[in-house]
Amino acid sequence: MNRFRPCLLIHHRHLHQLQNAGPLCSQLKSRSVIRFSGPDTIKFLQGLLSNDVRRFGESPHEDNSPVVPHMYAALLTPQGRFLYDFFLYRQSRPEEKLDRNGSVEILADVDGSVLDELLATLKKYRLRSKVDIENVAEDFYCWQRYGRGLSEKTPSVEEPVAASVGWRGGDNRSGNSASHGNDVGWQWFKDPRLDCLGFRGIFPSGTTPPLVESDKETDEEKYLLWRLEKGVAEGSTEIPKGEAIPLEYNFAGLNAISFDKGCYVGQELIARAHHRGLFANVCFL
Repeated sequence: MNRFRPCLLIHHRHLHQLQNAGPLCSQLKSRSVIRFSGPDTIKFLQGLLSNDVRRFGESPHEDNSPVVPHMYAALLTPQGRFLYDFFLYRQSRPEEKLDRNGSVEILADVDGSVLDELLATLKKYRLRSKVDIENVAEDFYCWQRYGRGLSEKTPSVEEPVAASVGWRGGDNRSGNSASHGNDVGWQWFKDPRLDCLGFRGIFPSGTTPPLVESDKETDEEKYLLWRLEKGVAEGSTEIPKGEAIPLEYNFAGLNAISFDKGCYVGQELIARAHHRGLFANVCFL
């Protein structure tokens, strides 16, 4: 048993340093990005995923705010077991308007270790749906901002630049330039699962996201420790694929499940377990 103590001490020391560190930022190399586009995008994802994707089909607002914050969702087996998780982003341009078919582009941050398998599964479900599914992992990277004090304030207070740096950032050209997304615009969003996890975003590859300073950028392992210390699992590597019931991993408490949206793959078991009170949501501090 003694040979394990140094590892435990190192782990504890890293956690202590993280808890006392200011905002940090990590590129999530374990995650990849795929893109959905086409007139049936919303309908296709709505019938597959556990969250209510119809919110992405709303018309763009006129107040230069994002159409809808990104959301967390899961794809399940027909028996209601976990397969893959998704962070979904509506890619919105200032001049964008929905066409009559409701065609939009949605980017998804997914587990890179199962990317090929995930793409094959999605294309199996596509059938005749008018939706294109593309691997754009070389074009975009996933990033996370986290750390002590970051989640204690709203984005507009903690990051006064955040409102002007990102999707639908209005006429603030300096904000768009800083985000390295002049044609589209890119933005940090509050992590949809828990405030204590900080901010998450997808940004063009080969660029540094806005509000990231070189001395605050660190490796992904720090984010892993931060997230695990909060009791949050992520991806098909940490959540047993084809075995775990999402409610066992608090997916309802992590805002990954809508109980009002209607049918989706695996919905029957999830709804029955939830309404019978078989799993209680866990509250995180």
